Parts: sequence; C-alpha cells; structure tokens
Amino acid sequence: MKFGTPLSPSALRVMLLGAGELGKEVLIALQRLGVETIAVDRYPNAPGHQVAHRAHVIPMTDGAALRALVEQEKPHLIVPEIEAIATDMLLQIEAEGLAEVIPTARAAQLTMNREGIRRLAAEELGLATSPYRFADSLEQLQAAIDGRDGQPAIGYPCIVKPVMSSSGKGQSLLKGPDDVRHAWDYAAAGGRVNQGRVIVEGFIDFDYEITQLTVRACDASGAVQTYFCDPIGHVQVSGDYVESWQPQAMSPLALQRAREIAGAVTANLGGRGLFGVELFVSGDTVWFSEVSPRPHDTGLVTLCSQRFSEFELHARAILGLPVDVALREPGASAVIYGGMDAGGIAFEGVAAALAVPRSDVRLFGKPEAFVRRRMGVAVANGADVDEARARATLAAGLVRPVKGEMA
Repeated sequence: MKFGTPLSPSALRVMLLGAGELGKEVLIALQRLGVETIAVDRYPNAPGHQVAHRAHVIPMTDGAALRALVEQEKPHLIVPEIEAIATDMLLQIEAEGLAEVIPTARAAQLTMNREGIRRLAAEELGLATSPYRFADSLEQLQAAIDGRDGQPAIGYPCIVKPVMSSSGKGQSLLKGPDDVRHAWDYAAAGGRVNQGRVIVEGFIDFDYEITQLTVRACDASGAVQTYFCDPIGHVQVSGDYVESWQPQAMSPLALQRAREIAGAVTANLGGRGLFGVELFVSGDTVWFSEVSPRPHDTGLVTLCSQRFSEFELHARAILGLPVDVALREPGASAVIYGGMDAGGIAFEGVAAALAVPRSDVRLFGKPEAFVRRRMGVAVANGADVDEARARATLAAGLVRPVKGEMA
C-alpha cells in the first residue's frame, strides 16, 4: 500500500463511518501516517468531524445515501466505527470493488447486532456463552424467561438488551416478573435499529469482565497474524463502561482460554484491524460475551498504558503495517460525564485534574451533553493498577461540567 500526500492525487483516502470520540482518535492516528481522512456521522460537528480533512452528515442506515457518498468521495478504505450502518450496502460496495471494508463487510454485518455474533460464537464456533434467547414481543420475552414455549427457562435474574445498541443503551437487569415490561420498553427505546427485537441472557456469576483487544495485522512478510494486548479490566454501570484498567490480573489458564476464544472469533471474522472482545471470567472459566470489530471504549486506557494505543494499532493494522502490542506500564481510565442536558457546555477544573501525578485528560468535543453522556476521560499511570485507578478517578472527578457562556 502506497502512502501519498493528503489532498493531492496521490492521497490514500480512508472514510470512517461514525465519528465519535473513538473515531476521532483513529482519525488522528491515520493523519499522523499521512492519510487523507473523511469523517461521516448522523449529526453535525461530531468529535471526528472536528479533525478530519472532510466531514459529512448522512443517515448511515440509508443504503442509497451511503453509496452516493462513497461514489462521491472514492475512499480506498471504509472503516465502520458504529453498529447502525446499512451493512447490506457495504456488502455490495465491497463486492463491486468500490472500496475495501475494514475488517470485512461480512464482519461489519455480523457484529452490527447481537443476534448475528451470538449465533456465530455459540452455534457455529461452539464457544461458551451465557444461555440466551431472542424475542420479538413482550409476550415472547416473558415466555423465554419462564420457559413456557418448550425451551429451557432463562429464569431470573437475567439481562435484556436490544439486538443492536451501543454503550449499554437499552440494557436492563431483571430480578423478577415486575421488571419485564419496563425492560422491554427500555430496550425498544435504546435500540438504534430493529427496535422490536431483544436478546435475553441468563445471568452468569462471574468474578470480573475483561476486554481482550485482539489485532489482526500484517507481519514483516505481509502475512496476517493475530496479536493480543494485555487484558483490560473494567467496571460497567447499566451496561456502560465507567472505569477501566490494564493489565487485569488473571490466572495463566484463564488468560490462555480468553485468547483462544478471541482468536477463534476474530479469525472467523477475518480481515485486518483491531477487535474488542468482551469476556466474562470466573476462576479459570471464560465465557464469550460480545465483539466489536473496532476500538473499544474500555480501551481508552491504552492512551497511557501501551506503547501504541488501540487507535494507533487499528490505524496501522488496517493500513497493512506491523504492530507492537507491548504494555508500557500499568494504567487506568475514568469517564467524565456531561452532568446536564445542554448544548455547548464548558469544563472547569482541568488544570487541577492535570496536576494529579501521571494523569492526562481528553475532552471529546461533543456538541451536546446529557447527564450520563460520556464527554471526556481521564487516564493515569501508576506503580500498579490500584495507584493508576485512584489517580484516574481523582482526575476525572476534578473536571466539572458547567453551562457554556457566550464570549
């Protein structure tokens, strides 16, 4: 692959479908390698729009609009960064040779909803997962939980999620029958597409969750190999990550099994790039949960913990370049929330946050804040994970969102 000059006939053009905070970091990493970048999102002034060479706003679930933009921009590579995309059109674009889809159009389609990837993992690859069923109505959901349709009961407690959503939206923990209707309504409101279908999962009594960042990248000979970053531990609230750290301590056998699962799933999906594989761990036992064929929000910790962040690894992998997944030192991340529903908010306390030893802050530049919307992140290093977590949490807490004021 040749690396040209941006905004010239020799440019290597990459189009990101999804321009949130993760996409923004990928765009910056690509630009450092001389790539011409095109950021696409469903709303204007998204974080990635603010740093790309060109920005577009389209409904990415509209196949015709997506194809028209691809024909206009003529990217060499298309990099999906969110789930809600017209993946049928991506398959056509790839088949016709209009652009290469990262990691593949099939991978984007399978992972855009929980049904495709869960059936692949459990039913085709035979990987251990939580018990699960799919439901298209409140009645089917209740029947799946109770086992009234001839299938084993999922029972309580259980988890209900939309088949397609992001950042934990629409997810509920059900402790009893009184929670079922609310969970159904919440899942319908939180799903980005196909708002009438959910997955209900049996509850697993796990010790902790990890994200196993897995990179499919070319070695020095040009052959695609699989590389594993150190495992990332994280805390989730209502399905949304609030804190992560690296490395997560694991038994050697659990780590081996986690990488076997991650390797099997990503090999089946194919292509090049970084994958975020989510797993549940109890002792030496590991269960597959989900996979994203792109950088993962819990991987924001790699901005401080690895030699190359997950964003730099993704950029290198998709461009066919060698990667280095080495851990630099223990690190942690903690989320900075919007704290209010308002547009164009401001932040105080950034200087105090940066005075925390070995800390750093990223403010994403999202044009609109919500109380629980992720607007930034603090990262920090330490002699060990505990010290890094304490510093990241302290730094994040010092950043205070306030209403913006006119200059």
